[in-house]
Amino acid sequence: MEKAHNFLASNFRYFYFTSIPHLLFFICHLPFSPLIFSLFPLPYIIRIFAAEAGIRACQSIGIFSPQVSPSTIDCSSFFDKYYKKTYMLFKELNLIEPILKALEKEGYTQPTPIQEQSIPTILKGKDLLGCAQTGTGKTAAFAIPMLQLLHEKHINTKATKNIKALVLTPTRELAIQIEESFKAYGSNLNLRRLVIFGGVNQHSQVEALRKGVDILVATPGRLLDLMNQGFISLNTIELFVLDEADRMLDMGFIHDVKRVVAKLPAKRQTLFFSATMPDEIQKLANTILSSPTKVEVTPVSSTAETINQSIYFVDKPDKKKLLIHLLEDKAIETALVFTRTKHGADRIVKDLAHAGIKAAAIHGNKSQNARQRALTDFKDRKIRVLVATDIAARGIDIDQLSHVFNYELPNIPESYVHRIGRTGRAGANGIAISFCDAEENEYLLDIQKLIKITLPVVDNHPYPLTWESMLAKNQVKRKPQAQSKGGGGGKRGGGDGNMSGKPRNASNNRRFGGNRNKAK
Repeated sequence: MEKAHNFLASNFRYFYFTSIPHLLFFICHLPFSPLIFSLFPLPYIIRIFAAEAGIRACQSIGIFSPQVSPSTIDCSSFFDKYYKKTYMLFKELNLIEPILKALEKEGYTQPTPIQEQSIPTILKGKDLLGCAQTGTGKTAAFAIPMLQLLHEKHINTKATKNIKALVLTPTRELAIQIEESFKAYGSNLNLRRLVIFGGVNQHSQVEALRKGVDILVATPGRLLDLMNQGFISLNTIELFVLDEADRMLDMGFIHDVKRVVAKLPAKRQTLFFSATMPDEIQKLANTILSSPTKVEVTPVSSTAETINQSIYFVDKPDKKKLLIHLLEDKAIETALVFTRTKHGADRIVKDLAHAGIKAAAIHGNKSQNARQRALTDFKDRKIRVLVATDIAARGIDIDQLSHVFNYELPNIPESYVHRIGRTGRAGANGIAISFCDAEENEYLLDIQKLIKITLPVVDNHPYPLTWESMLAKNQVKRKPQAQSKGGGGGKRGGGDGNMSGKPRNASNNRRFGGNRNKAK
């Protein structure tokens, strides 16, 4: 009993001077309150009683086992488990002061789970296999320790023109944003960085390479092109990052990746990141990694709990009207709209423009300058809506994006996860709204099967899909599904997210659901 009291007493000044909010956390949680009260200058017998009462309270809710007695409790282990681990800070990850100052300037204090797990491993020089979905903070998870390793190794050496670190990523937008992250986190370090990608003249990129680069961020096509021209050699690479490996596979870059890997030195540190791990990606990881540490912070293909998801059943011709109707809500300051085709993205931009809503499209047919201008205008709030195809889904990183619209459901369920992952990032709240016409019902069923969530239905809107129009199309391939008991799943109560079966109330033309939500 005295052991518990003495531990608290000896650490009271630490808690008081370093973290008053954390001390209040304990005081405000009943099981810990008697332990805290045992510190106050009360008669000894009262303090001892308070310490024992606190321990018994913790036992009653399962924090301490019944066998634990006040005289044998290891308070140090207890506080390590329930206090320190809860409030991990960047300064506890053994980062150097210049990087900590840069992170503080960016407003970062607490690492995300993948950063907390990855940074110590990378700083030890080990290979890493990271399975993390978009929006988890994985760019900082590799950029921060890479900057520290390069700085510490070369701080006292003469600068050379040799490339020391290579980050390979699938899209131009993502490459630019990764380079911007290196710039922000390494603002107090003397490390040179460069981003190269296709679709623009290579002259400025070649000139920068000739001056010397420490960290190179590249897309596969332009990298191989400049390697073949003799402007880039990978013989001096110490750190290699393969980012979004599964997207590389989807985009047909896997053979380009293998050609790049073949030119890397055998002695290197490799960091491999992928949102999903299909067999071919796992085989690739096995060939380029050496005894890697695996980090998996969330289940593969799960959606963030902070994202409020819903589905709107609507006829295909009415989708543009429904989108415009929902965007009349001025509370939606910015919205990212996803479509399956490039032509569809351009058409949506024109429809929104006719309705007086400023929008721009970003997809593979746009020039690099046009894509970057659209992205910059969206970030600066010069335009309200950005329309994108799946190819750009993971190359968009926008702070405080509240709404994502799936104008068309993706035919690949995993793409749904990547799309809505643009919102609800790093613990923030987000809203994902999906439109589903009669032809897309099978896609919806596949998505719900993947994410293990039945999306709540909103059908009280001006353009609901009628049962008659669905039957007229006669194109829906239905899959057997257990009959809903009403209420659905997800964060908002509502329908069952399925159009199969008969309408529940044909007489008044209720559409495909139980207790539906009203459109806001």
